[in-house]
Amino acid sequence: MSLPEDLLRANLRGLTPYQSARRIGGHGHIWLNANEHHSAPAITNSPGNSPLNRYPEPQPAAVINAYAAYAGLTPDNVLVSRGGDEAIELLLKTFCEPGDAVLHCPPTYGMYAVSAATLGLPQKTVPLTAAWQLDLPAIEKALPGVKILYICNPNNPTGTLLHRADLLALLEMTAGRAIVAVDEAYIEYSPAESLVDALPHYPHLAIIRTLSKAFALAGLRCGFTLANPELIALLQKTIAPYPLPGPVADLAAQALQADGLRLMRACVAATLAEREDFAAALRALPAVKHVEPSGANFLLIRCHDGPRTFAALSAAGIITRSQQNALGLADHIRITIGSAAEMAETLTVLKQC
Repeated sequence: MSLPEDLLRANLRGLTPYQSARRIGGHGHIWLNANEHHSAPAITNSPGNSPLNRYPEPQPAAVINAYAAYAGLTPDNVLVSRGGDEAIELLLKTFCEPGDAVLHCPPTYGMYAVSAATLGLPQKTVPLTAAWQLDLPAIEKALPGVKILYICNPNNPTGTLLHRADLLALLEMTAGRAIVAVDEAYIEYSPAESLVDALPHYPHLAIIRTLSKAFALAGLRCGFTLANPELIALLQKTIAPYPLPGPVADLAAQALQADGLRLMRACVAATLAEREDFAAALRALPAVKHVEPSGANFLLIRCHDGPRTFAALSAAGIITRSQQNALGLADHIRITIGSAAEMAETLTVLKQC
């Protein structure tokens, strides 16, 4: 082995990094594999807003205040970070000691597992039920030794909306025992399902949010943790000094003003309408065996021959996300909802499969 590999932490030697859409790559003209919005919002950065010779604010007040107002919270309930992924890791760095276990419920977002593995933390997995819901008895059985649970709602990649009663039961079960991190990256597509109203009752609840999906700002890398002030104060101990570059903060604050919120809600409404039209068309196709209900900006479909269908889409320049290797998702493909033209072209290819 070379010297750097000799010095590598043992727990990283067999680690496969998170397979993001850009890391996997592909060659195409329609990108429906990362749950991004198909077009960028019309916001621009004014030169000089944030002087580049100065370090930015550790927690930019304009962003914090605007997001708190949007979420119906106070600023001390909000922490801004470099995307939701930093929030995921920040919770681990703040609360987990060596040997503390992390629990997640596959099939779900892969960064929970990768972040825990990177820090050398043991993991427990409790698969979702056949209906893609929480298996509460199995979670309770696995709970000893667990410090943090990650739950995604709406869930990625299934699109499932988890039952609110189950989420509240989970919070009761874990009170005084573990942090429950609920990842609401897609909540703008199902806003009534948010647990933000539960925050006053559960000091161990942390909600992860992002501007990457409904706000169409994936390139900005701006995420949030919503929690009670006491938990936010603890996260402040471990967050990097300047998580958000000044120009990013300027753009994020602009996106959270009234005009930006109106634009976001209009984009969400258009995406939901396109999603329902696309789902209806998919159900009529011979190649498609089942279309999962979705509370997000994507659809998970089960095909009669998933690899063949995925390959046909790729050959036509339509890049989607195969779920072939995810737990319980053989022959499944996740397809982001793009523009009407993009979905029409996708349907044309699928009709030929």
